[in-house]
Amino acid sequence: MTIAKTILGRGPSKVIAVHGWFTDHTGYAPMFNSLDLNRFSYAFADIRGYGKSKAIAGDYTMAEIARDVVALADELGWDRFSVVGHSMGGKAVQRVAVDVPKRIRSVVAITPVPAAAMTLDDQTLAFFRSVAESDESALMLIGQSVGNRLSKTWLEWILRGARATSLPRAFASYGASFVEDDFAALTKFATAPMLVLVGEHDGGVTEAMVRAVFPPLFPHAEIRLMENSGHYPMQETPLHLATVMEEFIARHS
Repeated sequence: MTIAKTILGRGPSKVIAVHGWFTDHTGYAPMFNSLDLNRFSYAFADIRGYGKSKAIAGDYTMAEIARDVVALADELGWDRFSVVGHSMGGKAVQRVAVDVPKRIRSVVAITPVPAAAMTLDDQTLAFFRSVAESDESALMLIGQSVGNRLSKTWLEWILRGARATSLPRAFASYGASFVEDDFAALTKFATAPMLVLVGEHDGGVTEAMVRAVFPPLFPHAEIRLMENSGHYPMQETPLHLATVMEEFIARHS
């Protein structure tokens, strides 16, 4: 059994997209009307425990997501493909690029968690762990990630979606995995062109952190600031994100 996917497009350039912690594949939906479906074929995946893959049991780790992405590509008959990942999914697609470097045409990592383990003090780690069960903590984290500049209505909508679409144990396990997993020593094997997008107002995956952490991991990566966006460019600036993403993938197809 492979993870569920939503297919859009019929183009020759193949792309598998992985969502982040607080949403299933529908988090990308605001971009759908601006995608070039003649040039690209997209598979928007739902990882185990989320969305249309909610009933698929698993270990709920970054490595497992990477294996599932490769299995999905095999099912679709896509020998070579690009990967797109948001936040937690951004870390997972870095792992895909490490695991099967000869199959990856390009990587677009949107406000991504880095391949290295996150160094968190005890208080911050406890806060992260509380997000799985505490709506108050979750709303605080979402707000910080967009620079505390968007409406409470939108924050609550994101949280409702996260709670509805994910299994609690999957949400908690993925949270631990993207914080603790460390495959920095393997990033030297990832040779595909990579674009790392960072939100101007992202209070978590900050521009300073990305510019400090990513070049040692992926010296060939391009880093680009997404203006007027925080952690969710697919929600905050979807038309611009689709344009930037497709321009990069097309350049390396």
